[in-house]
Amino acid sequence: MISPRDTMTGRPANKITFSSTKTESAPTEDFYASVRPFDNFSQIAHFDRYLPLPDDWFLGIADVAQSTKAIKTGRYKAVNTVGAAVLVAITNALPNLSFPYVFGGDGATVAIPGKHLDTVKYALAQTAAWADDTLDLLLRVAIVPLWAIRAAGHDVRTARYAASDNVSYAMFSGGGVAWAERQLKKGQFGISPATSNAKPDLSGLYCGFGPIPTEHGTILSIIAIPFGEQRSYAALVADVLALIEFSSHRSGHPLPERGPLPPWLGGKLPRLLSKRLPHTNLLTALADGLRAIKTRAILSAGIRIGRFDPLDYRRNISKNTDFRKFDDGLKMTVDCSLEIADAIEARLLSAQLSGICVAATHRQTSAYLTCYISSNIRSDHVHFVDGADGGYAAAAAKLKSGKAASMREEA
Repeated sequence: MISPRDTMTGRPANKITFSSTKTESAPTEDFYASVRPFDNFSQIAHFDRYLPLPDDWFLGIADVAQSTKAIKTGRYKAVNTVGAAVLVAITNALPNLSFPYVFGGDGATVAIPGKHLDTVKYALAQTAAWADDTLDLLLRVAIVPLWAIRAAGHDVRTARYAASDNVSYAMFSGGGVAWAERQLKKGQFGISPATSNAKPDLSGLYCGFGPIPTEHGTILSIIAIPFGEQRSYAALVADVLALIEFSSHRSGHPLPERGPLPPWLGGKLPRLLSKRLPHTNLLTALADGLRAIKTRAILSAGIRIGRFDPLDYRRNISKNTDFRKFDDGLKMTVDCSLEIADAIEARLLSAQLSGICVAATHRQTSAYLTCYISSNIRSDHVHFVDGADGGYAAAAAKLKSGKAASMREEA
């Protein structure tokens, strides 16, 4: 295994040590694989379903600094790409490990057994260097041990939601992830980027889809963070889901049921979003364009090529998308009518005034999709969706700035 190295000296970085104290029943690294998924999303607020992570695990946290500024300059596709790249880099570094993770739009969180600390630390450091070199974005990364989170009075518990027969996504509760993110932004537990020539393995990262327009009126990004794990919050979640069901027979899914099609010339690939790359990459851009045309033609025609079935592939894109999750709070990117968006925002505001949660939303006309496709003939490819005009990051900025009470005020 390659050890992570300090950016300035090139020497192996200092290791974070873990407490040797474990609960007697603490599971092994197979813990997450043994967690039984549930397939009814309304059960996300049933907090007794969430199991505490083993004591010797840690969180890997990543966050794009100044993402709000990047949004205002039209670079949120690049921000989303970096968030997904964190998950792809770690998945490729640990291909045989099942571990919980969550995509946050402008960052990501993973939970990993302590024995894989060095591998994950280096993958995070590599991805931070890549984000800076390739996309001119500052990615803050940190390793936070579970013992530190619990010592601060928080916990990290996880459950699995089966988005489809082939893919499940992790849900986190207990307040520990949110606390770890705050520590990252304070400069605690941080990791320095790797040297510029240390590149993460981003095989399977795909950013070729363009903006996916709303079909019902608006793409609504929702964040609702509970004050404790109360029954009234579960009732709030049920009400929000019921409103969305009323507006759409597909639970507000922002992608078409048959799956999206990439534009003829593809989305803006990460290397073409960089401000630093010289325009001498014309041949690379041309090759990307030709590849995008071929991809669009194959997916549009729906003609099977060997074991690859384009129609099944597109349907699985829609089925496998993470458009709703619980990450220390309800987070959703849904396609709904303007009237339903008004009703959701009114319900969230009422809950906030009642002390049930703190909430914010953000409206946009389209969604972005960033993908991890390890093989196009398998059905377990995963897809991360966010609003195309700020999404979760814009909603979170409203929470931070105190604009949550006026839900519809633009960030």
